[in-house]
Amino acid sequence: MNYQDYDKALHFMIWGQWDDLLVLMVRTRDQFLSKKIETFLHASYYPGHESQMLESHEALLNYIDHAQTTMAYPVFR
Repeated sequence: MNYQDYDKALHFMIWGQWDDLLVLMVRTRDQFLSKKIETFLHASYYPGHESQMLESHEALLNYIDHAQTTMAYPVFR
């Protein structure tokens, strides 16, 4: 997996760049990240309940945090 995808997803979420988040959802090879982004964008675009949007937001943030801590980052020398 490309570790930059997680950084990009976090950046796009913080700054509210939903279009870029959608493009990342399509291009990433991490299917779990893609599904979390899809769920979040759907809950944000079709606000049925605010709690659903907040839950999907938390789930996406938790997954990004988990992926970043478990992924081995390359060491540059």
